[in-house]
Order: sequence, then C-alpha cells, then structure tokens
Amino acid sequence: MRADKLSKLKSGLLDQQNTFVRQAQLNQSSVRASFRVAQPFTDGEFVKKCLNAVADEVCPEKKDVFNTVSLSASTITRRIEEIGGNVYAQLQQKTKEFDFFSLALDESTDVQDTAQLLIFIRGVSAHFEMCDELAALQSLEGTTTGEDIFGKVCQTMEELDLDWSKLASITTDGAPSQVHCLIHQQAVCCKVLKWDSVMKVVVSSIHFIRAKGLKHRQFQLFLSELGSAHGDVLYYTEVRWLSRGRVLRRFYELLSEINAFLHSKDKTVPELIDPEWKWHLAFLTDVTEMLNSLNLQLQGQGKLICDMYSHIKAFEVKLALLLEQVKKHNFIHLPATKNLSAENPAVPLPAEKCVEALEMLKAEFGVRFRILHVNAKEIRLFLNPFLADIDEAQPSYQFELAELQNCDVLKDAFKPESH
Repeated sequence: MRADKLSKLKSGLLDQQNTFVRQAQLNQSSVRASFRVAQPFTDGEFVKKCLNAVADEVCPEKKDVFNTVSLSASTITRRIEEIGGNVYAQLQQKTKEFDFFSLALDESTDVQDTAQLLIFIRGVSAHFEMCDELAALQSLEGTTTGEDIFGKVCQTMEELDLDWSKLASITTDGAPSQVHCLIHQQAVCCKVLKWDSVMKVVVSSIHFIRAKGLKHRQFQLFLSELGSAHGDVLYYTEVRWLSRGRVLRRFYELLSEINAFLHSKDKTVPELIDPEWKWHLAFLTDVTEMLNSLNLQLQGQGKLICDMYSHIKAFEVKLALLLEQVKKHNFIHLPATKNLSAENPAVPLPAEKCVEALEMLKAEFGVRFRILHVNAKEIRLFLNPFLADIDEAQPSYQFELAELQNCDVLKDAFKPESH
C-alpha cells in the first residue's frame, strides 16, 4: 500500500512538473513564432486572423494555442526593433575582430525627397574571415555637402567603435573628385555609348505604347494575335541602366510588330524602317548586352580584386578583337548585327560610326582602369604569391616571399585539388 501510495504521489508530482514544462515550452514557442512573423515585416494581425481561420478548420482544439501568439502592431514593432538591435550588436562585436576594413558610400533619395546615406562595410579578420554588412543608414536632412557626408561617416565610425588606422579604403559613386568603385567605373564607361539617335526613338516608341492602359492592352492583344514570341515591350529607366540591354533586345526582336502597331494608331516613326537606323539599333543592342554581361561578372558577394581585374582585362582584349572584326564586317560575336546582315539589307553596315563607338569605349576603359594596370604586380602577388617574381616585388615583401616560395608544405597546400 505504501509503495502504491508513493507511486501515485510521484506520478502526480511528475504531472504537475510536466504541466509547468509544457506551459513554459508553449510560452517560448509563442514568442519564437511572434519573432518569425516579424522577420519579413508582415502585417501581424492579418496573419493571426489567417492562423485562426486555419485552426478552426484543421485543428479547432489547438485554437487557444494559436491565440497565445501575440501579433499586434505594437508587438511586431517591438520584435522588429529587437531583431534590428540584435543584428547591430552582432555587427559591433564583429567589427572588433577586423584587422582592416573598407567603406562604401551610396547616397539616394527617399519618397519624401530626404537624402539617405547608406554606409556599407567590408572587413577582414586575422584569420581571413570576410564580413560584408550595411553599417548604417543615415538621413541628411539639410545640405548634402562633402562635409555633411563626412560627419555621418565619423558618427558611424564612432558608434561601431572603429579604428581609423584600420580603414583601408573608401569608395563612393559621388562627385568626380571622389574615389569610384570598380563596378561604377565600368558603368560610367558604358555612358560613352549614348547613341541618342537610337535611344530617343526607342524610348519615345515604348512610352507611346505604354503611356495609357488601353493602348498598352491593345498592343499586348496585337502581339498575341500575331503569335509573337514576346507578349510586351519592356520599360527603360535611366537609373536602372542595366535594363537598357534587355529593352533594346526586346525592341529589336519586336521591331516589325511595333512599326505595324504604331501605323495602326496613325503614328509614323520613319526611323523604324530606315535601313541605317536598323544597323545602329542592332549594333547598340549587341554591345550593350556585352557590357551588361561584364557588369554582372563584376557583381556578387565575396568578389576579390584579382577576380574583377581578370574580367576587366579579358573585356579589354575582347574589345580590341571586336574592333578588328567589325572593320572586316565579321559579326560572329554580335548576334543581332549578324542576324540583320543575313537579311541582306539595302544599306551596308555604317562601319565608320560603329568603329568610332568601339574606339571611344576602348579608350574610356583604358583611362578608367589605368590604375588597375599600374597595380597589376601587386594584384598578381595577392592572387598567387608562389608565382610572383621576387625581384619585382617591393623590398618589404621579398624576405617573406623567399620563405613562402621555398616552403614545400605550403606549396602543396596551395595547389588546387585535382578532379
């Protein structure tokens, strides 16, 4: 009897303890669920209504559990603030491990015409661990002078407790007197190819088609009736300049359909049937797509200067080859131009204008990326110190290179795995 009584008491105690544990786990689950809903910045109250509707149909006995999850507007706001605070605290901790870091500044304007300064940071620790983060978003309420921007940078440096002596570089797409990042330099090179005679016609035609909803729908229906491979033309915006390649490609492929539709609306655009203008459109389409492809190669997290330099060098060689090919009317690497050439147009390619454009682009690349070629030896040294020429290296590196290049263990470790 005593044994049974003790067993019942023990069982009752365990039930009570399990009740507390389950309640604690339930509370923790509710808080975690609240944070997960807050992460994508969704409307918490709307989500809760949806959850309750699902619970009513699927598991009505669990509805009380769903009701314990707090998703009110004030709760979601606090959750977002806590998530942001935690991310910033992690960044502050991470920056303490940086041996060197660089900053990238970008200024934009929000919907209320307030200038916003984005400050990105990339740092590296003693163990070569890389970290890329948005360090700060600073509002510039009044003027946006260099002094104002510098003040915000100083404020960010102070808040993150960053050491100025560890700052390796600053890049920005601001005024010409400031330093530009590699991708922005390449984007600036592209602006040499203005070709207003082409772009104005393309942009005005697209705006005519898409300016009004009815006309836009009629054009889409028109393409559908013709069995076109594309269902619409694309918008072009100067800010998103990468869109130009896609816009030109789509416009070129729909050229006859666009011309027919504009005629049906009593709008005449003589350039669309002009043979020479068609050559310019095809050529600009091909070159712009090449430039877009290069830009995408330069983008991406974790890209190192040696990788980007390789892409720039390769593109400069391609430009030189393309220049000679165009002079000989060889369009093997220009698909739109090649396609137009196969149609035997009444007017031959205006090679002089195309060659002039390529020469301008080649010259612009040479000027913009001259500093890269000046530092080519240092870039090669960073890429593969085992193949660097000790005699050409800076004296401060020579002894370390001598040790490195004659260490068989490190050489073997550096060799890429054979597949």
